[in-house]
Amino acid sequence: MGNLLNLLTDRNESPKYDVFLDFEDAQPKAEEMSTHQKVLATLERSSRILEELRSYEGAGEQIRQAISNPKSDDFQQSAWRSVCPLVAQLKSFYEHSLELEKAFVVLLEVLTTSDLRPLDHLREQQALVKQFAEILHFTLTFDDLKMTNPSIQNDFSYYRRTLNKMKMSNDVREGDKDPSDLAGVSNEMANRMSLFYAYPTPVLKTLSEATAKFVEDHKDLPIDNTTECLSTMATVCKIMIENPEYKERLRNEESALYCLRVMVGVIILYDHVHPVGAFAKKAAIDIRGSIKVLRDYPVQSQVESLINALRYTTKHLNDETTPKLVKSLLAE
Repeated sequence: MGNLLNLLTDRNESPKYDVFLDFEDAQPKAEEMSTHQKVLATLERSSRILEELRSYEGAGEQIRQAISNPKSDDFQQSAWRSVCPLVAQLKSFYEHSLELEKAFVVLLEVLTTSDLRPLDHLREQQALVKQFAEILHFTLTFDDLKMTNPSIQNDFSYYRRTLNKMKMSNDVREGDKDPSDLAGVSNEMANRMSLFYAYPTPVLKTLSEATAKFVEDHKDLPIDNTTECLSTMATVCKIMIENPEYKERLRNEESALYCLRVMVGVIILYDHVHPVGAFAKKAAIDIRGSIKVLRDYPVQSQVESLINALRYTTKHLNDETTPKLVKSLLAE
C-alpha cells in the first residue's frame, strides 16, 4: 500500500493534508520496537477474541428449559453446566478489554507527550499509529458484535441469578466447593463484569474513560496534544476514503470499512475529552464531512452501527452548540 505517509503543512496556515496511512504494512523503527512489542502481545489475542465472539451462540435453549421446568433437577443442571463455560469465556473477553486499555494508554502517551506535532507523529510513528488504529478497529467491531447478541447479557444474568439462589439454598453447605469455581469467576469479578456488559458499547466506554483519565492525570500536558492527535487521525481516515486516488490504493473494501471504524472511534474519543466536543462549529473535526463518507458508503448495513455510535455514545451531540444540520444528518 505504499510507504508511510506524506503530510504537507505550512507554519502560517491551517494544516493541509495529503495523506495515506499504511494501516496494513507499517513496520516499527528500532526506537519503537519496545513499545510495539509490548502492545503487540495484547493485539495478537484480539483476532481470536473476535472470532470467539462471532461464534458465541449462548445457552438460550438450556436456560429456557430450566425456567420452564423449575422443579426438574436435570434441566437446572443442564443449564448450569452449559452457562458456566460461557461465563468463563465472557470473563476472558472482559480481561482482554482491560489489557487493551493498558495498551491504548501506552500508545496514547507515546503519540502525545513528545515534542512532535500531531502530523509529525503520524508521519514518523506509522507502526504505533497502526496499532492505535487496530485497538479502535477491535473496539468498534467487538461492541457491534456484543450489541447484536442478546445471549451474552442473558447468559450472564442467568448465571448470577442462579449462583445467588445456590448460595442462599441448602445446595451449598459449609465446606462445599463454591459453585462459582466452575466458571472461575469470583464475586468481585462478577460485579465488574456485570457493569461492563450492562453497557451497550462496553469497550468504547472503557477507552473513552481511559482517554479522559489520561488527560486528567497529565495536567502538565496541554489538552491540545491529545485532541489534536485524535482530530488529525480522524481527518486522515476521512481523506483516505473520500480521495479516489487513496481509496484505490486500499487492497479491499474491508480496508475502507477499517478506516471508517477508526475515524468514528477517534471522533468519539475526541468528543469525550475536548471541552466543546466534536460537533461544535469550531471543532477541529469536519463532522459533516465525516458523516458524509459514512452515508456514501455503498453498503449502509455495514456502517449503521458506526452511525449509531456517533448518535448514542458521544457526549456533545445534543449540546446547543451542535448545528441543527449535523443533528439532522445523524437523525436520518
